[in-house]
Amino acid sequence: MAHSTEQMRIKEKFIAARGYWRPWTDAILNLHPDFLERYADYAGQPAKTGPLSPRMVELVYVALDASSAHMYGPGLLTHLKGALNAGATPFDVLDVLHLVAMQGLEAVYASTAILGQELGAQMPDKRQSSGIPMSDEFKAAHPVAGSLIEDLARFDAEYATVVMDFIQFGGTGQGLSDNERLLIQIALNACFTAFNPEAVRLYIRAALNKGIAASEILQVIQLGAHLSVHGTALGALSLNEIIESSKGEGHESQ
Repeated sequence: MAHSTEQMRIKEKFIAARGYWRPWTDAILNLHPDFLERYADYAGQPAKTGPLSPRMVELVYVALDASSAHMYGPGLLTHLKGALNAGATPFDVLDVLHLVAMQGLEAVYASTAILGQELGAQMPDKRQSSGIPMSDEFKAAHPVAGSLIEDLARFDAEYATVVMDFIQFGGTGQGLSDNERLLIQIALNACFTAFNPEAVRLYIRAALNKGIAASEILQVIQLGAHLSVHGTALGALSLNEIIESSKGEGHESQ
């Protein structure tokens, strides 16, 4: 279908703001171009107005699209290319993917805390292991995990040890800084796909204690909101398929 001059303006604006064009955007452009233009403004605003570098913005998007709570392949590919073009290294990306792999631990920490509370209520004399030795270096590099693993180790020191080993040595050591890791972890836990308020609180506290600006924290929180448009994309493609199918059926009946 040929686009009008106004539709072409919106398409060009969208590509400039978001860096891609897909079948779902084409479907919405034909049916509801005002939505697409306003979505471009809404989705693009946090990326272009906050203090984070384009490299860091793209790495946040890589984390969110790769997360097991989202796993959106087309977006991941787009933002991987964007991150590398913005100066990110493969080591940066691998460090992001390491954090993605660690995300499941947040539920383990929270659930173990609940287990401890319930055991304490039902069996106050229940003895647990004394934990595991943890270096000050580890606690400094991983301020949230450090305290949470101590609690985990009281139940299962062996598991806590391998968790600590994975956290400490699963990264490349050549990519993200400690502060960048904290920002990625805030983004992963603040995103609606796997919102974990207690983890968000702990990572924000650690970030502020390390001197990370509130404006940077706010930006990584904002970057996750518009990923919900992937549901819109699915709906738009299905709607367009029905419309096109009905057109075909109408043509056949004539």
